[in-house]
Amino acid sequence: MSKKLNWFLEWLVVLLVTVMLFSVLWGVCSRYLLADQSSWTDELARFMLIWVSLFGAVYISGRNTHITIDLLPKSFSVKTKLKLDLVVQVIIMLFTAAIFVIGGGRYVYVSFKLEQTSAALGLPIGFVYLVLPISGLMIIYFKSEQMRQTLQELKANR
Repeated sequence: MSKKLNWFLEWLVVLLVTVMLFSVLWGVCSRYLLADQSSWTDELARFMLIWVSLFGAVYISGRNTHITIDLLPKSFSVKTKLKLDLVVQVIIMLFTAAIFVIGGGRYVYVSFKLEQTSAALGLPIGFVYLVLPISGLMIIYFKSEQMRQTLQELKANR
């Protein structure tokens, strides 16, 4: 399932970057060639940047290729490295649950409750920020899978 989800995320990020590119390109062309800036292009590009950033973070988290400081763990034994890896995965899951899932979910709820809409596109802001709890749940899924694998490696190294 993780491989399929990563494949989906790859293509989703590519699609979102493409939409963002054409939005910015149309905004520049309409401003300089038509002398009349399209009002929706900047807003769409901002929304796409939010989605690309968060789904890109999910993709990186799923592949376990995010930035790490490995100066200290290099001196640890394999068993200690695996234990440290478990602690880091739990911290990431707790942070993601608190900020992305709970906090983001509340933000989405409030945005829908207040019926906030974007200025140019008229989209409900709740749909724009729905990416927060979705990406948070995906990160938690990936980290729980990595945690399961780490626990298996730890059992194998006993």
